[in-house]
Amino acid sequence: MKTVLLDGTRTPFGKWKGALRKLSATDLGKEALTSLVEKHPEAKQADGVLLAQVIQAGQGQNPARQVAFKAGIDPATPAITLNNVCLGGIATIADASRRLQLNEGELYIVGGFDSMTNAPHTAPVRMSSSIGHAQLKDTLLNDGLWCSLTDVSMGALTDEKNRSFDINREDQDEFAALSQQRAAEAQKNGSLNDEISPLSNILDQDEGVRANTTAEKLESLSPAFSQDGTITAGNASQMTDGASIGIVTTEQKAKELGRSPLAEIVDWAEVAGPDTSLQTKPSKAIKQVLDKHNLTTEDIDLYEINEAFSSVVIASCRELEIDYSRVNVNGGAIALGHPLGGTGFRLVLTLAHELKRRGGGKGIASLCGGGGQGMAVLIEVPKS
Repeated sequence: MKTVLLDGTRTPFGKWKGALRKLSATDLGKEALTSLVEKHPEAKQADGVLLAQVIQAGQGQNPARQVAFKAGIDPATPAITLNNVCLGGIATIADASRRLQLNEGELYIVGGFDSMTNAPHTAPVRMSSSIGHAQLKDTLLNDGLWCSLTDVSMGALTDEKNRSFDINREDQDEFAALSQQRAAEAQKNGSLNDEISPLSNILDQDEGVRANTTAEKLESLSPAFSQDGTITAGNASQMTDGASIGIVTTEQKAKELGRSPLAEIVDWAEVAGPDTSLQTKPSKAIKQVLDKHNLTTEDIDLYEINEAFSSVVIASCRELEIDYSRVNVNGGAIALGHPLGGTGFRLVLTLAHELKRRGGGKGIASLCGGGGQGMAVLIEVPKS
C-alpha cells in the first residue's frame, strides 16, 4: 500500500517575541489547520489527528485535540499530541503511515507547532514549605533546549562536540551566511509561497530572514556558550513561533477524492545514540533509509537537513560525502527559524514543493533531536 502526502501548509515563522507573540501554540496550530481544511474539507472527517509539540507545560490537556477542535475537525476524531523533541513533526508522518498500512484508517492530519515565545515559567510550589522562596524554571530552556541526559544545554553540548568533529567557526559562519542568502532569494522569487498560509494583518512571510547576512558580518558575533566556543546566535537556528500541518493518506483514497498527492512517502528511519551528540544523527538516519532501499546518496535529488546548528549540517554532509548544492536549497532553520515541534513537517513540505518545481524526483528530509536522536524520511514526487 502506498501512502502519500496529500498536501500541507504552514504559518509564516515568527521571530521569538516577534509578530506572532500574541498567538499561543495552539492558536498557531489552529491557523495552519484551518487554512488546510478550507482547501481540503475532507480533512474534517480525518481518522485521526497526530500533531507534535515540544513545550507543552501549562498548555492544557492534549494540545493536538485543542487544535483540531478550534479548526472545526469532527469532534469524533481522536487526537494525539506527540513529543519526540525536534523529531516530532516527521514522527507524525511515520505514525500516520503505519496506521494506514495497518488499515486503521484512510486519512490522517499530521505536523506540529510550538510557540517558543509563550513557553511559561514554572515553580515547584505544591510540596514546598509555607515559608521561603520558590525558584522559577524556564520551560523553554528545560523542556526545549536542554539535554536531559547530560544536564547541559544542547547548544553547549554541540559546541563542545564540534571539537571532536573538527568543525571550526569559519565553516559554521560560511554555512550560516549561505542559509540566509538562499532563504532571502527564496523569499524574493516566491519559492516558499506555496507552502505558507499568510496570517492576515499579522505576518505573511518568515520573519527571521536577514538578506544582508555575510560570513564577514557573522564573524563579529561573540560565542554563545563558552569563551572559546564556535557557536553564535548567527550560526545556530533561531528561536521561533510557528506551525506546519498536512494530510497523509493512501494513494487509493487520494484517487477517490480526486486529488493529486504532493508526494509519496516511501520510508523512514530512526536512530539514537550511542552518545548524545547531534552532529551526525541526521546522516546516520539518512544512511539507514538509503540502505533499506539499496540507494546511494547520488540517487537523491534534494536533501533537507535541519539547521539546528550549522555544525549539524556540516558534519552530516561530510559523513554522507555530499556538497551543499542539493542541501537546504531554500535556506533552513538558521534563516527561516526552528519552532521545535513545527519544524519536522516543514522540512518535508519544503522538500516536496521544491521537488515538484524541479519536475519531480526523490528527496530526504532529516533532523537531529535532543538526547542524541535522529530521523529521516524518504519521499518521491512523480516526474512530470
